Amino acid sequence: MSDMTIVQSTPLSSPAQNPYLPMLCRITRTRVESEDGSLKSLDLKFESPAEGASFHFDPGQFCSLSVFGVGEAHFGIASAPGEFAGVRFTISRTGSVTQALHRLEVGDVIGLRGPFGNAFPLATFAGHDLAVIGGGFAFTTLRSLLVTLLQPDVRPRFGRITVIYGARTPGMLLYREELEAWAVRNDVDLWLTVDTPAPNWPHQVGFVPAIVEKAAPAAANAYAIVCGPPAMLRFTRPVLNQLGFPAERVYTSLERRMKCGLGKCGRCNIGPYYVCRDGPVFSYAQLDSLPDEG
Repeated sequence: MSDMTIVQSTPLSSPAQNPYLPMLCRITRTRVESEDGSLKSLDLKFESPAEGASFHFDPGQFCSLSVFGVGEAHFGIASAPGEFAGVRFTISRTGSVTQALHRLEVGDVIGLRGPFGNAFPLATFAGHDLAVIGGGFAFTTLRSLLVTLLQPDVRPRFGRITVIYGARTPGMLLYREELEAWAVRNDVDLWLTVDTPAPNWPHQVGFVPAIVEKAAPAAANAYAIVCGPPAMLRFTRPVLNQLGFPAERVYTSLERRMKCGLGKCGRCNIGPYYVCRDGPVFSYAQLDSLPDEG
């Protein structure tokens, strides 16, 4: 990977790019990520070299993917900036668009708009320890963050990195080969957990909040990044409070039904914010000031 400067991208890939028009991308690689086949990664390469060269993003941002004749949906970017010549998304098969994306094969062409939204504030995190906490499918954008953090030229800018990641079963953990590689690094403290015990499972058993309490990442000079299903977020926050993480040092990425990606349609409005434009990354301190709208 090339040397990375920690900056935050602008929401649009290029001032000249019409944000309402999808750019054409060809699928270059597919990979089923879960034992039940419900999670699948797609690697995309831009058909236009100029559009590919102008596409810049930071960990935490998202894009809109469209299957022509079916529809469009938004997904967090799973790859890291500069990781390869293209961009990766991991898709959970839940509806008509995601089912159509799962049926596509290498060589098929889809549409992409974005990147949209803000990103994890890496410049703010620099010089601090990090606790990266994920559950289930929400680990997609955390992968983008971790691959970025672990680049040789970037890793020295951060302190201790604790990763806590859980899923229902071992076969539902994403990116298992990378998890194995991170587990043997001496600069990452990796805690993996599953809800249901499995034969020969060498890691933790239990829900993520309980493992956060057990791992007890130090809060002094640290930030926490938490992404997961609502129940996990709800029960993890009191644990982080108990460990001493203040609300302004805990960040999360909201999942909310979005349409335009530009803050124009109002679909993702919460108080004064639009999740697609002002998020999806927020600190808990920001969220505490918002109306309770779910």
